[in-house]
Amino acid sequence: MEISRRDTRAVHVGDVQIGGGAPISVQSMTVSKTHEVDTCLDEIERLADAGADIVRVAVPRPEDADALADIVQGAPVPIVADIHFNYQYALQAIEAGIHKVRINPGNIGKPEWEREVLLAAKDAGIPIRIGVNSGSLEDDIMEKHGYPKPEAMFESAMRHVEICEKHGFEDVVISVKHSDPYKMIQSYRLVADETDYPLHLGVTESGSLKSGTVKSSIGIGALLADGIGDTIRVSLAADPVEEVKLGHKILKSLGIGRPGVNIIACPTCGRLVGDLFTIVEEVEAAVAERNFDKNLNVALMGCAVNGPGEASGADLGVSLGRGRAHLFKHGEVVGTVDEDEIVDAVLQAIEEWDEEADDAADAASDGASEATGDGSANVKKPELPTG
Repeated sequence: MEISRRDTRAVHVGDVQIGGGAPISVQSMTVSKTHEVDTCLDEIERLADAGADIVRVAVPRPEDADALADIVQGAPVPIVADIHFNYQYALQAIEAGIHKVRINPGNIGKPEWEREVLLAAKDAGIPIRIGVNSGSLEDDIMEKHGYPKPEAMFESAMRHVEICEKHGFEDVVISVKHSDPYKMIQSYRLVADETDYPLHLGVTESGSLKSGTVKSSIGIGALLADGIGDTIRVSLAADPVEEVKLGHKILKSLGIGRPGVNIIACPTCGRLVGDLFTIVEEVEAAVAERNFDKNLNVALMGCAVNGPGEASGADLGVSLGRGRAHLFKHGEVVGTVDEDEIVDAVLQAIEEWDEEADDAADAASDGASEATGDGSANVKKPELPTG
């Protein structure tokens, strides 16, 4: 069953479309100083190689604004200028050919300054992200609500949507990022109910790689599962490459990411009869390195209880016995391999996978399922090797 996504208008950031039914894009942000052009471009290249569709750069200084033209020219992906406090940097970014400008409603300044940015962006055909953040809401909104509750986030976003629309500017993306995943989810739902603008999802300041993975997966994943969200950024206190990797994993886990191998592995217990931990780590590392462009579910299972069923339900799978394992393909056992050969056998099976044959097998399986009358194919669980 596919996720039914919220209908939105389309916004183009360079050659990447956000919204309007386009694939959900993954973003990140550089940590290097933007004015250190070579270093910044090297980081952007690393992020692009990891799968970033769009990269944002900070523009807190005059020298950063001065460097934007070189950054745009040298970058392999569309670049977003992150603007706070000084609207003139936004104007300079637009002149430099930036692909999108992010402005923070809580600190952009006077209405006439915001108007000047909007008109310049409109003339240049450049979109704006209204980037509301729980840590920098407008003073009057904070006084009204007391703290950055979802209603406060929503009010800030809609105030600036109205300003944009007043000046005939509708090339807008909205974010309402909160450090609390629950409040973040509620904030985005309020905006999604009231607009058709595409939404940029993120849990801001989510923490380290470990804690940030949990918070971001909850916040971003919950909204994506509801069909809300058109582009995402996982915010981590870690190497930005990890943000990109995790973003793609979140999408893949919901079946809405770009093609790739999805690893299913059992948590193990006292029934485990082999070194599944090492097998999973080695397969995952190899899959990440080779970046397979195939949509496959690969199940690595450790015993005879759930192993055969889970492995047979995946495209490819192994189910461990004592020192050996059955290798499954489309629910059928295609061989038995020694434990020290499992990783190589799985990787070889992925390499040799024929997606056209896969589609044909799925169609045949669907026909067999209908023939049984119970909506599922009859798969016999084989006896596993025990010694």
